[in-house]
Amino acid sequence: MIKRAESWPEAAREELAAVAREIESELQANRYHASDEELRIIDAAAATLDAGEQATDDEIRTAFAKAPC
Repeated sequence: MIKRAESWPEAAREELAAVAREIESELQANRYHASDEELRIIDAAAATLDAGEQATDDEIRTAFAKAPC
């Protein structure tokens, strides 16, 4: 369809592009993109788990107690 649209009049191509941008925006709205810092934190946490380290029950309770609701 996109290939065929190349032969459409410019106004029709602009309308198609506007619809495509709207679809893209809706799709992106449902996705979360982690920052580079968040990805580093996730990687470090995964490495800790891979090394066999785990939080104790008390550490988990303390962390949840500090987290905003």
